Amino acid sequence: MNESINNKPLTGYRLKILSIGAFLLILFFLSVAVCSAVLIKKIVENGFADTFKSEWPLLTALIIIEALIFWAGIIMVYTTSVQLGVKLRLIGVLCGWIPIVHLFVLFKIIKVTTAEAHFEKKKLKLNEKRKLQQICKTRYPILMVHGVFFRDFKYFNYWGRIPDELEKNGARVFYGNHQSAASVVNSAKELAARINEIVDSTGCGRVNIIAHSKGGLDIKTAVSCLGIADKVASIITVNTPHRGCEFAEYLLNKAPAGFKEKVANSYNSALRKLGDTNPDFIAAVTDLTASGCKKIWDMTAGFDFKGHGIYTKSIGSCMKQAGSGAFPLNMSYMFVKLLDGRNDGLVGEKSFPWGDEYIFLENKKKRGISHGDMIDLNRENIPGFDVREFFIDIVADLKNKGL
Repeated sequence: MNESINNKPLTGYRLKILSIGAFLLILFFLSVAVCSAVLIKKIVENGFADTFKSEWPLLTALIIIEALIFWAGIIMVYTTSVQLGVKLRLIGVLCGWIPIVHLFVLFKIIKVTTAEAHFEKKKLKLNEKRKLQQICKTRYPILMVHGVFFRDFKYFNYWGRIPDELEKNGARVFYGNHQSAASVVNSAKELAARINEIVDSTGCGRVNIIAHSKGGLDIKTAVSCLGIADKVASIITVNTPHRGCEFAEYLLNKAPAGFKEKVANSYNSALRKLGDTNPDFIAAVTDLTASGCKKIWDMTAGFDFKGHGIYTKSIGSCMKQAGSGAFPLNMSYMFVKLLDGRNDGLVGEKSFPWGDEYIFLENKKKRGISHGDMIDLNRENIPGFDVREFFIDIVADLKNKGL
């Protein structure tokens, strides 16, 4: 198991601090409101000068106490909350000195952090309740395969809080550890070697694969073309462009050669610094186009996954509006919609289906579910969609199937 990849969720001690911090901010908010009402009443009755002359010792003490409560609370939630995010933290800092506005910002911070604390407490209780059931303890371990332009970093997990949640419920999790930008064929070779390594070193026999985005194309190619089918029990692709991305095709065809070369060189240079030995931006993007994916589809279509005892499933989702996704998906959503129809910010709905089963997720809430949401990229608790619990159900189903 790749123990070095770590992404601690909001649990235990940190959750207690968050809860206390949120409580202190509520206490501050309410006490300031009450004290202000009492002060205004005294000023109306006795006048401004007389009120402050007679009450200044009490007012001084109250100001000090309120300041201590506020700063203790705000430091606690700022240092422990996941859901506040960078944006709301910055707004809090910038607007904290603007009268009236700062009250609305504080109310928002209280709302977000109390909701987060409540949600995470429920999840802790749920995991404690089912701990002995080990509902994700599958027969074969889970191999999680990342998509393009990301790596399996030590301190930032591509899959967010999902792996930790799976492990809490009995799963044994490995990672692909392949390069972030390469052609499908080259990525497939890396993944085939990785699967052989896991099976040989652990004696597990086979692996269950969950692959996101381009990772689904990579693993599909590895299994069908590189002789490792007997070492794979299942493949689940998540928001994979099996039929390609029309918008990627459009961009590659329309962009000037000089511009493409400049972008590719910049990406490749950055990716080398992040650990890729031989990154190839153009090859990776080309394999995501509609024509590129058709070649991959045709190359793998003749392979009988079911005949080799491999269970296959595909999953897709869609955003409902540009605001449903974080940058850059909020920028690409409308453009992709023009060419691919309903989409997750990068991949159109028609491109998702593949395998024995297909699940399409459409959040009933306004939020929608983006390409990044499906891997918990932003660690966001999305109204109407609990991504961690979704993957718990997916892996529990593998266990129920004897995989």
